[in-house]
Amino acid sequence: ELGTKVKVHTHYYVREDNISLYGFLTHEELMMFELLLSVSGIGAKSAISMLSNITPAGFAMAIISNNVALLKKIPGIGPKTAQRIILELQDKLKSEQELTKQEEQTEIKIINNNENVEEAMQALQILGYNKKEIEKAFEKIANTDVSVEELIKKGLSILAR
Repeated sequence: ELGTKVKVHTHYYVREDNISLYGFLTHEELMMFELLLSVSGIGAKSAISMLSNITPAGFAMAIISNNVALLKKIPGIGPKTAQRIILELQDKLKSEQELTKQEEQTEIKIINNNENVEEAMQALQILGYNKKEIEKAFEKIANTDVSVEELIKKGLSILAR
């Protein structure tokens, strides 16, 4: 609507032959875009194409569940690229988890020893949130006995505030 204030999350993209500014409506879309750019062989055009074909939550789910088939459905993404995306981003997540474990002291809160909660937390970490802020968000969720996708959506709605 005309006159409505909108917050735009931006990424300043600089290459030898290209200087561009990309804008996103949500922080999660920006984080997904930046994650995709970190994968070898993925450029800005491919990342934008992926963003228009999959939600950040769906993308994170595809990564943690090794869902090559879902990523292959995106135009321009073949099996090798889909596998590379999953491999590189899972490795990135694992290295971030190792850093988090080293930083944390013995005080570790586990919300539920629930597999769905763990998967949802991994998905949110893939989208760039740190473990402590995810745990705080999940403490606010009353019912954690729902699907992984529902937990991701609830977590995103709390974290995006």
